[in-house]
Amino acid sequence: MDSTWKILVVDDREDNLFAMESVLRPVGRPVICARNGDEALKTVLRGGVAVILLDVLMPHMDGLEVVEYLKRLDHTRSLPVILVTGIGRDDDLAARAYRLGVADFLVKPVDPWAVRSKVRVLADLYVENQILRRRVDALSAPRAEIPTVPPQHPHRGPQRADIG
Repeated sequence: MDSTWKILVVDDREDNLFAMESVLRPVGRPVICARNGDEALKTVLRGGVAVILLDVLMPHMDGLEVVEYLKRLDHTRSLPVILVTGIGRDDDLAARAYRLGVADFLVKPVDPWAVRSKVRVLADLYVENQILRRRVDALSAPRAEIPTVPPQHPHRGPQRADIG
């Protein structure tokens, strides 16, 4: 993933998707919308997503279930998720979300400036982390042995080892 990272917004309500898309437009990155948990997971697995804003209450698969699934997969475990809820402050729900590993938990109405700032920072950190992981993987990958050439004397050609 490089400078083409995307923002995924997941909500079952069109008006919420539109509002969040409007809030995020100034970030200057593509915003992808998903209308349910299944659609969100498929989008994430296609790649290119650097941060997710995820509604908590959705039919069939709620936001917490989506987070649980993402945290089970190696390649999505570190993907930052910001959970967003319109049900008001719920400390138990927030505690459960943080235990699952979400990056943040926001209660609507959200502050647009804060959301944009969080999205930028979390996505940039995620992208940099992915770049570093690729570099570490490349450095730790087994390398093919380079054949060694016996040293040569400038006048006598290759030297041979005495085998006795």
